[in-house]
Amino acid sequence: MNAASRSDSISGGGQATGGRDDLVLVINSGSSSIKYQLLDPESGVVAASGMVDRIGEEQAGIEHQVDGRTIEHRQPIADHTAGLRLVFDVFAESGHDLATAGVRAVGHRVVHGGEVFYRPTLIDDAVVATISDLSSLAPLHNPANVAGIESARELLPGVAQVAVFDTAFFHGLPEAAKTYAIDAKLAAAHGIRKYGFHGTSHEYVSGRVAALLDRDPADLNQVIFHLGNGASASAIRGGHPIDTTMGLTPLEGLVMGTRGGDLDPGIIAHLVRAAHLDVDQIDEMLNRNAGLKGLSGVNDFRELQRLIEVGDVAARLAYDVYIHRLRRYLGAYLIELGGVDAITFTAGVGENSPQVRADALAGLSRFGIAVDPDRNFAKDRAARHISAPGAEVAVLVVPTNEELAIARAALQVVAAQRAD
Repeated sequence: MNAASRSDSISGGGQATGGRDDLVLVINSGSSSIKYQLLDPESGVVAASGMVDRIGEEQAGIEHQVDGRTIEHRQPIADHTAGLRLVFDVFAESGHDLATAGVRAVGHRVVHGGEVFYRPTLIDDAVVATISDLSSLAPLHNPANVAGIESARELLPGVAQVAVFDTAFFHGLPEAAKTYAIDAKLAAAHGIRKYGFHGTSHEYVSGRVAALLDRDPADLNQVIFHLGNGASASAIRGGHPIDTTMGLTPLEGLVMGTRGGDLDPGIIAHLVRAAHLDVDQIDEMLNRNAGLKGLSGVNDFRELQRLIEVGDVAARLAYDVYIHRLRRYLGAYLIELGGVDAITFTAGVGENSPQVRADALAGLSRFGIAVDPDRNFAKDRAARHISAPGAEVAVLVVPTNEELAIARAALQVVAAQRAD
């Protein structure tokens, strides 16, 4: 197997060696979609971006943004290979043929690296096979990631391909934090431990926080809330995570769009016996029909808030459960860290819902945590402070940029390879 890259950091503080011919194509291949960006890792400038959606359905298609315009095609797309071929075709249609665009590397988001991968890794046949073998730990994600990798290797055979793993940032969690209290031999035999996810985002954002505060990351205790349709939190001491909410899979932890987070495992056995559900039905329910959707019928946070405004009781309860879980983990992480210097919100909900931020941190002034309403509700999409003047703990909103982090990591791997 190809050794992992020596690139140890993908936080936003560093700059990759860049240039006009150092564009990176970033691919996030999901179960039925392919998100992508072509960007310059040094400047962060995005040349083009888009998404292929509904792969395998009649109403599939692509939406591609380039040069201030959008190109859209709706057509059946059989699989990820066909989807990525369509991406290449649309790039050429827009005047940016990927074969001649100066692409130096392709960076792939891979959800689960297991115990094997904990750094950005140059892809070869053995790496692809191992990622595929890890699909038992991420059955909804890793097979799709492999499909995207194989397609990109076929379409750009002369370009280095690099895997960047969602779990990598949390690889070094303390033993007490990553260990489940189950039969130790069984856990070891099946790779059962807390792996954590959204690591690329948590690492990037924590690096940006240190820069915004003009502080050495080694001197900071941070709590990061990555709140999107998937949601996770992390406790970071001195630039290194000491705990995170997601576990063996992305099901553990916070309430999410379609995932319920923490759950009494006895519920699963109860559903088998009382509701006569099999493992696949339970897995489908926990991944796709729990969380906000399970409680309220909707998983889009904007729709949830609209329902609350018209008095929907189920939506109100779903929101309250969501906030309750955020506050529970914040309290746990304050104790684990022994105090916190910064609390940061990122991702779709974290960046765009001031009410969530206000409610998550309400009534915590005795802990030095206070949100300024004017700052919090201001229409501003930039990274910013929203804590009250004079508050001991900095509260921030920092837009995540996983694509930029992946691009920089990929280019660093390629540069290290050439240096060898």
